[in-house]
Amino acid sequence: MAVFVALGAFLMTLLGGWTAQRVTDRRHLVLGLAGGLMLGVVGLDLLPEALEAAGDEIFGVPAALLLFVAGFLLAHLVERLLAVRQAAHGAEENNGRTPQVGLTAAAAMVGHSAMDGVAIGAAFQIGEGMGIAVALAVIAHDFADGFNTYTLTSVYGNARRRALAMLFADAAAPVVGAASTLLFTIPEGPLGCYLGFFGGALLYLAAAEILPEAHHEHPAHSTLLCTIGGAAFIWLVVGVAE
Repeated sequence: MAVFVALGAFLMTLLGGWTAQRVTDRRHLVLGLAGGLMLGVVGLDLLPEALEAAGDEIFGVPAALLLFVAGFLLAHLVERLLAVRQAAHGAEENNGRTPQVGLTAAAAMVGHSAMDGVAIGAAFQIGEGMGIAVALAVIAHDFADGFNTYTLTSVYGNARRRALAMLFADAAAPVVGAASTLLFTIPEGPLGCYLGFFGGALLYLAAAEILPEAHHEHPAHSTLLCTIGGAAFIWLVVGVAE
């Protein structure tokens, strides 16, 4: 049942990526919306789940928040190191963007989607009602995952075929994750720490890369409205899921 339900996440992820491709003539709106969706996913979905799952504190600070900061800093460090390395080898960047950063970010999205599938499988182990509730939440926000995976890969100058490959990997990841729960389960604490770490990295990409790029060439009110709308959409999804 968990694997079957995860197929809905597969289709929703592909729909999100398809949408990102079709609106390339409004790239600034795509990026503005992606930034809002990413902000909403981090602040309204990932962090609350991480804090609830990883309740332990380290020197007075929740472990999930420490890893959130670590994820943010690591994303910044990786981007800087890749940029310096590429510049040192004389390679040209795509408008100052390093393709490897986009692939790394998309790979993190794939990992997150796999954990979504694990969450579906674990919830079904608790009970069918719990499993369906978690599955609906995952399927609803997997549209944003597919949208963001394709956008993150392509905005850093990767070829369309690479963006599509990462999109399909992200779509398949929840199914693989759900199937894996037939073999093992992940303790709640480490899962919460992972969510916090991933949330920090995702927030860095949204705040330091995606949103500035969205407003660089087209500083329009419509872009800002797309960002607000993306965050509000995730709020709606989380509220309905609850």
